[in-house]
Amino acid sequence: MNARDYPAIGQSAGAYRDCPSARTGYSAAMSTPSSLRMSGKAALLLTLATILWAGNAVIGRMVQHLISPMTLNLFRWLIAFCVLLPMARWVLRKDSPLWGQWRRFALLGALSIASYNAMLYLALTTSTAMNVTLVGASTPVWMLLIGRFFFGTPVSARQSLGAVLSIGGVVLVMCRGEWTLLVGFHLVAGDVYMLVAAMGWAFYSWMLAHPSTESAPIRADWAAFLLAQTVFGLVGALGCAALEWTLTDARLELGWPLAAALAFIGVGPAVLSYRAWGAGVALVGPSVAGFFMNLIPLFAALLSTLFLGESPQLFHAAAFVLIAAGIVLSARKPPSVKTE
Repeated sequence: MNARDYPAIGQSAGAYRDCPSARTGYSAAMSTPSSLRMSGKAALLLTLATILWAGNAVIGRMVQHLISPMTLNLFRWLIAFCVLLPMARWVLRKDSPLWGQWRRFALLGALSIASYNAMLYLALTTSTAMNVTLVGASTPVWMLLIGRFFFGTPVSARQSLGAVLSIGGVVLVMCRGEWTLLVGFHLVAGDVYMLVAAMGWAFYSWMLAHPSTESAPIRADWAAFLLAQTVFGLVGALGCAALEWTLTDARLELGWPLAAALAFIGVGPAVLSYRAWGAGVALVGPSVAGFFMNLIPLFAALLSTLFLGESPQLFHAAAFVLIAAGIVLSARKPPSVKTE
C-alpha cells in the first residue's frame, strides 16, 4: 500500500477513526514522503490516539448495561459538537463553503459519525472489546479490496496474500478459535456488526483520499473538518436513536458512572484522539501512521484485563499475528529494480 491506501484510517474516528490530519499536514505528508521521519513526538501522538480509541471500546463495553448503543453514540457526538463549536463555528455560517459541499459532507458524516460508531457500540453489546478491536484492525485490508473494486486501484499478488492472511485472522476471532462454529453459523452478532462497520469505514477512508470536491479552507482546519461531518452525522445519529427508543427496549440509567463515561468518549476518542492522530500523520505520513492502528487491539486487551476481567485467549494472539502480518505484507513496497 502507498500513502493513499491509508487515508484517515481511524478518524473520530476513530477510531479510529480516525486517521484524519491537521489537513495542511495531511497534504504535506502525501506530497513529500521523503521528508518525513519518525520522532519521539510523532510516536507519542500516535500512541496516545490509539490508547484513547482502545479505551473507547472498553468504556463502551463497560456501560452497555447503562445506555443503549445508538443513544450512546448520539450523546458522544453531542458532547463533541459542543467541544468543537467554539473552535470552528465559522464553518456553520451562512457564507461558509460547507453548504456548497453539503451532500459530500452528509455522506462522510453518515459513514463515520452516524454509522461506524453506532455499529461499534452495537457490536460491544454482544462481543468483547478485544474481539471488536481485532476485527476493526482489518480495516486496511478492506480499504485495499474496496480500492480495487470501487476505485480501480490495482492489487498485487503480495497484497492479495496479505488480504487473505488478515481476513483469516478476522475469521479466527469470529469463530473464537473453533472452526466448527463456522459450519454451524454460530457467530456472535457483534463481530458481524464490526465487520460491516470496518467495511464502511474503508469506503469512508477512500472518500477522504479523493477530496476533489471539498473546500480547501475546511480541510485546512482540523476542527472545522470534523465539525462539518459532525453536524450532518448528528442528524443520522438522532434518527437511529429515535428508532432505537421506538422499536426496542432502550435503556438510559443516568448517574455519575455514565456521566464520566460520556465525558471521556465525547472528549477523548471523539476529539483529542482526532487531533493527536492528525498531528502525528502530519509528522510521519499516513503509511507509517497506519501501522500504529495495530496497537489498538493490544491496548484493548490490556484495558479489558484491568477493567473488565476479560483475559486474552490464545486465538486472540493468533488472530493478531495474522491480521498484522497481512497488513505488513500488503504495505511493503516491491523491491526496486535498478537499471544501468
